Amino acid sequence: MKKYLVLFFAIAAFSSCGSNTSIVNSWRDPDVTITQEHFKKVLVVALVKDEASRRIIENRIAASNPVFKTSYQYLNATSQLSKEEKLKVLQDENFDGVVSMRLVSKEKETSYVPGTYTGMYYGGFDGLYTGMYGYGFGNWYGMYSPNFYDPGYYQETTSYMVETNVFSLKQNKLIWTGTTESQYVTDLGQTVDAIMQSVVKEMKKDGSLPPK
Repeated sequence: MKKYLVLFFAIAAFSSCGSNTSIVNSWRDPDVTITQEHFKKVLVVALVKDEASRRIIENRIAASNPVFKTSYQYLNATSQLSKEEKLKVLQDENFDGVVSMRLVSKEKETSYVPGTYTGMYYGGFDGLYTGMYGYGFGNWYGMYSPNFYDPGYYQETTSYMVETNVFSLKQNKLIWTGTTESQYVTDLGQTVDAIMQSVVKEMKKDGSLPPK
């Protein structure tokens, strides 16, 4: 059975449900589908400044399938090499594909969530007066005042735009790219899972991967 890249993206299978990540736009080379490439060894590159975040992202994807290899294992010692020399390192290591992730933008937005009123007494004012007949103000006031009003508040939302690219080293060109938007990010690893899930879904939709 042929191994398609969808198998390599097995990380999507355990991504979190109810994700706040979605595809914003994507492009594929009309002359190449990922199923035609038959990738056997794929380099994972997280283009972020923070080394700890880079390793979390690359390790998260690499852990999903043995065909994925982290870039820090192969390229950290080649910082002084030219692009051509780095490419030769990958070719000598028998890499045939690269998946890269790059943070495009990070935006914060503050919104106001209005307050809400809660019910005073089931049955309306008539029921209230009837039920409290003969009782003092303390009983009447204490019956509903703690839940009378829930004040509004300001909420800050951070959106992350991430670009995911798939390169063929055999053809030395980009064959697929997509941008995702993630909101309410609390865990980097789960966000990476959600991005990969969105990427795979879009690849199936545009024909880059088989539908099943």
